Amino acid sequence: MANDILKLIGLRIRELRKESGLSQEQLGEIVGFHYTYIGAIERAEKNISILNLEKIASALKVGVYELFVYARQKHKQKDKSKDIDKILELLHSLSTDDVKKAKNILSEMFS
Repeated sequence: MANDILKLIGLRIRELRKESGLSQEQLGEIVGFHYTYIGAIERAEKNISILNLEKIASALKVGVYELFVYARQKHKQKDKSKDIDKILELLHSLSTDDVKKAKNILSEMFS
């Protein structure tokens, strides 16, 4: 169980680092850590301190809380966005009257 949180945080750090276009060595230089330490964190081989989490978050230009927003939540958001896009595509293909009907149905269902 404890190792699971290390894996999730390590994966999240790797994800944010790559999104920032940084290598492990570059991130390490910014934060003042050796790149092997960054790699060990990403592979869940090191139990990182809160102070070091803050340094990494700062270097990645995110809040510390962002390190705890795991991939599962991110994928759920992507799925939701895809569903909304599909709904919008469908609505755009409908006549004006049918769009109004759909609006009324959704209003009744979720109000």
